[in-house]
Parts: sequence; structure tokens; C-alpha cells
Amino acid sequence: MNTPETDPGESRPRVALIAGPTASGKSALAIALAKAADGIVINADASQVYADLAILSARPSAEEMGDVPHRLFGHIDGAEACTAPRWAAEAKAEIDAAHKAGKLPVLVGGTGLYIRTLLDGIAPVPEIDPAIRASVRAMPVADAHEALGREDPEAAARLAPADTTRVARALEVVRSTGKPLKQWQQHKAGGIGDRIALSPMILLPPRDWLIDRCDRRFAMMMEGGAIEEVEMLLTRDLNPDLPVMRAIGVPEIAAFIKGDSDLDNVIAKGSLATRQYAKRQYTWFSNQPPDSWPRERREIDDKIASELATKLQQ
Repeated sequence: MNTPETDPGESRPRVALIAGPTASGKSALAIALAKAADGIVINADASQVYADLAILSARPSAEEMGDVPHRLFGHIDGAEACTAPRWAAEAKAEIDAAHKAGKLPVLVGGTGLYIRTLLDGIAPVPEIDPAIRASVRAMPVADAHEALGREDPEAAARLAPADTTRVARALEVVRSTGKPLKQWQQHKAGGIGDRIALSPMILLPPRDWLIDRCDRRFAMMMEGGAIEEVEMLLTRDLNPDLPVMRAIGVPEIAAFIKGDSDLDNVIAKGSLATRQYAKRQYTWFSNQPPDSWPRERREIDDKIASELATKLQQ
């Protein structure tokens, strides 16, 4: 992410960004900042965009939102797959609307790809040949990764052999365009990083505190209606490859509903999946954003959230 440094006399419109792993306290801080700075909270989490996942995505409740305006939360039907470019276009529109209304846009979320796409733009990859896409997507991931090793060795070395989505994307791009995906990504366009003054904050609290929060959160989800949420989702008979069907907790609870797992196993697997996801996010946000972006490494409570909200207004 190549957001430029800004100076105290910066005239570009300001955008606040609160990012980090799941359960790190982002939502509470975003709401505190929006209250203090007359802001609008804009979601940057890939799961919280879906209407069907209010509980399992840990979407802020109406009580938590209070009178603070929230945008891009639960606005997409689970039958659709939200892409990073789609979200970025919607986020740009919400940011522009907030600025026109004299409000501070407060981006909050843990989806690094969304944030990077919004700030840096997207690679101008041409439309993929439908026949090539169908052929690649039908391949077992091991075969696709082996083929990628021949056709785009650098991508194959960079991507995990079991990363179905990214391996397929890299292979279909090189087959359809004749150029590796990395070459296209060197010419990204459409990002807003150069026209805003960004006030970022990355939350990276102590790992043991975060893991405990992940476990307690999943247990609370189970007690708070997660099973019923998945039951409703299953009645829709959606494609199992859709993001909403692969969200953390959905496959585990679906197995319980179908009688293929017991409740203790569901809680154990769901908690483990949540912890693993948090660890991946923690690593990404530790290493990928610019070093100049502040990292907050304390346990987030109401007092610290208020302190950070004040800091982000400066």
C-alpha cells in the first residue's frame, strides 16, 4: 500500500482507517471515533457486507451502532459474491458522500485485500476468456499449481499450493492474457490513496488476549443465534462455493444441523478456525501496511479506545 505521507497543512480530505485482526476491538474504536469526530463508519470487512451473516460476522448490533451512521454493513445478499473491486467502488462513493456532508469517513475492517484495493487501485487485467476460466476452475488445486509452476513459476513459488482461489486466478490470467498477473499488478489504477489524507491505526493487541477474545466471541455467537442464522442460510440452498457459505462457522454449524457433528465439536472447530484466521490477519497487518502506520499493541478497553479516538483526530 503506497499511501503518501501528509503534512500538518494537508488540504486533501481526511479519511480515518482502523484495521487489524478479528476481535481486536476495531468496531468499538471506530464508533468512539465517529462519535468524537462527527464521523460515518464504513465497513471494510469481507464477511460483514453480507445480510445473511449478522451474527457470525460479528456485525455491530443496532444497540452498539447507536446513533452513529454505518455504511456497507449487511447490504449484500448472500447469493452474490462481493469482490474487492465492487467493495472499493462502493466505499469510494460512501467516502465521497461523507465528505460532501462534512463528515469524517471512518473505515473499519480486517480485510487487507479490500483496503489495499481501495487505496492502491486494481490491476487492469482484461476480461478472462470464459472457456479458459471454466477449464482452470475445474482443475484440482494440485494440478492447477503444477501447471502454474510451468506457466508462471514466480507466482507458483509465491502462492501456497492449496490456495485454490489465488492459484486459479494466477493461472487463468497468464493463460488468457499471455502475461503473468504480477505484470498487470505493476500498473494498478483507480486507488484513492493519492487524493486523501489518511489517518490509519493498526490494532495488534497481545496475542494471548486476542486468542481468548476469539474463543469467547465464538462461544457467544453460538449462544446468541448462530445456529438459527445458519439454519436460515441452509434453507436458501445456495452454491456451497459462495463466500457466505464458506464463512467461518457456517460449514461447522451446517455439519451439526445435518447431524454430522456434535455441539462440542462445532465449538472446538469454529473456535480454531477463528483463531487461525486472526493469526493470518495479525501476520498480514504486522508486515504489509507501511511502517509509518501506527500500530497499537495494548489490550483495547473503553479508556484506550477513547484515547486512540482523540489521537486519530489530531
